Formats: sequence, C-alpha cells, structure tokens
Amino acid sequence: MSLAAVLLLALGTGCSSGSSESGSSEKDRVAGKPGGGSGAVTSATKSPDGRPVDIVRAAVAKARATSARIDGTVVVRGGDGESVLSLAGPFDLAADRGRLSVDLPDGAVDHMDEVFDEGKVYLSQGVPQGHWAVIDRAKARAHSLLRAPLNDPEHVLRQASAIRDVSDRGTTTIDGRPVHLFGGTLDHRTLTLGLADEHRERLDTAREAMGGGLPASALVWVDEAGRPARVELSATLPTESVVVTLNLTDFGTSVKVTAPDASRTTPTDSVSGVLPG
Repeated sequence: MSLAAVLLLALGTGCSSGSSESGSSEKDRVAGKPGGGSGAVTSATKSPDGRPVDIVRAAVAKARATSARIDGTVVVRGGDGESVLSLAGPFDLAADRGRLSVDLPDGAVDHMDEVFDEGKVYLSQGVPQGHWAVIDRAKARAHSLLRAPLNDPEHVLRQASAIRDVSDRGTTTIDGRPVHLFGGTLDHRTLTLGLADEHRERLDTAREAMGGGLPASALVWVDEAGRPARVELSATLPTESVVVTLNLTDFGTSVKVTAPDASRTTPTDSVSGVLPG
C-alpha cells in the first residue's frame, strides 16, 4: 500500500486523541511565538532546571528565532510494511523562508522541491518541468494525520510546543552530541492542527463515536544550548503507526532563498498528494 493510501486510511479509521484538554486557548498552547527564551538547559549532562514543559517550550521558541538545517522523515508502518517519506533543506525559521527537497525513497512518486518565501510556498509538483505551483502559506492544509501542510517544519515545532504531561527522560546523545530527552503526549486539537476541514470533521465525529482515543506522543531532545536537536511526533492506529521526525542542525547559518519568477508560476488554492501532504 502506498504512503498516501496508508495515511488516508489513518484518517478514515475513526480514531482520535483521548487526551483531556486544558482550559488554555489553542493559540496560547500551540502558536509558540518565535524569539522567546534564552534556553533553560545549560548542560545536557545533568538534569536541567525548571519544569520539563517549560524547558521544551523555551527550546522550541529558541529554534524558531533562528535558522537550521532540517532533515526529517514521515514513517508509516503497517501490514504492508514500511513507507518512508524524507525531507531536507535549510530553513530560516525566524524569517519564515527556506528550501526543502521531498522524496519517497522507493521511487513511487517523483521528487518535489519546495521554496518558502514571503508568505508563499512554491512547489515543483503538478506543473510542467521548470514551472512551479504557488500557494499562500497561510491557506495550506494537511490531508493526512500528522502531516504538516506542505511539510512546513514550523508546523511540527508548533505541535511540539503544545506537548502535555511532560516528563524528563534523562540524558543521551545524537551523533555524539549530548542531549536531554523529554517526552509527553499530544491532545486532539494539536493532532488536528492544520488539517483540512473535511478530515478534521471526520476525526471529530469518530472521536465522539468511539468515546476513546488515539495514543499520540511527542519526544523532544534538547541540546546543551537549549535548542531542539530532534523532535518526534507519533500516533498509533489499530493497524498502522505514523511517526514524524525532524532533526535540526547547523543553527544560525545563513539561508538564501530565491523565489521563482512570476512568469513560471501557477497560483493555486489547494495542494494535496503524497509529497505535499
């Protein structure tokens, strides 16, 4: 089964998050404004000071106030095996611009390039070679569970900043770098953040009918400078599991982005498919 089929099946299974929701607003818990927090972790070799949830949110805010190299995957495991979508590229999270290359390694779907710049997202999919589809970033919606609209890494960071029931999981390393691991859960509103209305409504209806929940969690590895070295979001379905991972490196490096010329772009109001989400 293709990645698209599996993810769409995930939305049609009738599962939803069972986490209780606090009285704080979605904007307060999910938006996560950039530029805040100098980072609560001074050393990943010992337990950091402060509440775990505050440390995670400060780390995400610190990342969103700078730039980073993004390397991510969307992994779906089910009865038909494993499908892995990969994305990579430089992204200036503070300036809201960047470049991503998106692939399905088994070659089932053509490679896609994305350019984020000045509130627009340009995609090389669904148009003649050398041309680009362009959509307002604010209008982009996801069409599968735990997919960021157009693979937007800032969307994943916003979801991570809404982590709940956070616990300190201790120290470890990523590529030889010391990091501190925090884990927690994601509630229903966070899971459905950015979903197209029809898919959100389907999940809302199924959630009420089932009276239960979909196990959903988040892991955040915080480096010695108080930044997220890795973010992992996951959801478990009756027959499949979905895991979204972002690795962030090379913080603070310059990111140069050139938007395609208007003569080579085709405006659109909606984009969907395996690669754009």
